[in-house]
Amino acid sequence: MNIRSIFTAAIAALLATWSAPGAEAQLKMPPYSRVVLANGLTLLLMEQHEVPIVSFSVLVSAGSVEDPPGKEGLASLTAELLRRGTTTRSSEQLATDLDFLGGLMDFDGGLDFSAGGAEFLAKDTGAGVALLADVLFHPSFPKEEVEKRIQQRVDELKSLKDEPQAVITNYFHAFLFANHPYGRPIDGDEASNAKLTRDDVVGFYQRNYRPEKMRIAVAGDFVQGEMKQLLEKALVMERAATPAVSQSQSRPKVPPPQYVRGRKLLLVDKPDATQTFYVLGNIGISRTNADRVPIQLVNTVFGGRFTSILNDELRVSSGLTYGARSTFGRYLQAGPFAISSFTQNSNTVRALDMTLEVLKRLHTVGLSEEQLKSAKAYIKGQFPPQIETTDHLATLMTQLDFFGLDEREINELFSRIDAVTLQDCKRVIDQYFPKDDLVFALVGKASELGGSLKKYAPQIEKRDISQVGYK
Repeated sequence: MNIRSIFTAAIAALLATWSAPGAEAQLKMPPYSRVVLANGLTLLLMEQHEVPIVSFSVLVSAGSVEDPPGKEGLASLTAELLRRGTTTRSSEQLATDLDFLGGLMDFDGGLDFSAGGAEFLAKDTGAGVALLADVLFHPSFPKEEVEKRIQQRVDELKSLKDEPQAVITNYFHAFLFANHPYGRPIDGDEASNAKLTRDDVVGFYQRNYRPEKMRIAVAGDFVQGEMKQLLEKALVMERAATPAVSQSQSRPKVPPPQYVRGRKLLLVDKPDATQTFYVLGNIGISRTNADRVPIQLVNTVFGGRFTSILNDELRVSSGLTYGARSTFGRYLQAGPFAISSFTQNSNTVRALDMTLEVLKRLHTVGLSEEQLKSAKAYIKGQFPPQIETTDHLATLMTQLDFFGLDEREINELFSRIDAVTLQDCKRVIDQYFPKDDLVFALVGKASELGGSLKKYAPQIEKRDISQVGYK
């Protein structure tokens, strides 16, 4: 039986500690240790004994930003194929061994990094570590498995364009970031995947799946000293680190993306579309931006929750859409600020106008004291359940460490939220929520939109959705 079907209890220790009777709960991350092994691999260890589970999070400092030009999707393909066989186990044997332990294991590619994890019952920790180490350090990438998965991805990516909601973000990122690595689709496209080979996968793995580029976090029912010894024995002899390479040096070297001045618009024609999907925005903030807390509060009110003013106007009041939202993608460098929604073809201009009006009103009216108070309460209520289980905690540790952050990001969150004022909100609205410099991407029926989009940008770039790729 799967671990998740047995243990679903939350980790109560994380949720809150009380500074005094009747005082507001303050979030506090459980203590954990950080150690760098002799081969450069970073371990993060957190004991949590409430549930007999041990969760592992693995982060490798190599995502799609490391994909060679023309071979986008290589990082994510490599991560997917880790479980397709090792030098001692076939794909079927791996699945059998994992099922026998009742464990979980999965890996996937991302933008700045690739990540995955595993989870086992505490009594099976030794066997689980051996299995995880085998997958991480001894994948065999069987030729037939690689070729089969490549063909599957090509077919999947071709069919993906039948669903505009599934590809609109890729078009927006490609148009916004242009030739910057953040403009590449994480999984690539049908053309780039068709060029991939087993040699590409093996080469990417050998270059990037090195101990000094890895972080492994463990959270759960174990004793730190014993876990450290177990992991050292399983991992320390694997692929010695490059001399004098630090964790900060091992992060991808990603240049800052260029903020777009003025306006530009991409129209992707899907002749059979009955709805228009659209995204508009510009370059936003990095994960470590000093204003990330007030920005999150403002965005919560603007478009970050169901009761946001954006969703209220476009969905509740006007009935133009089933949903409208705004997000900030936060990566090593500044990610996108994006406002997204969809509507019937005939309502496209009306929906876009209303979106821009709500954005303009954010600048002219700002937030009220009541809205700010509501956003503070909302984030405080929504955040703790996102990091209450051992797998949440393990993932949190690897990602904080990757971005150069630590437990203060959690322990000081509520106090940072409390400190935000309306003046702070006004400042971040002016600085981070663009209203004049905007990039638009739309997927819809071009023949019905016609010249109605000209008022949004001086020039309109057009593509057909049947064209390969997103540029």
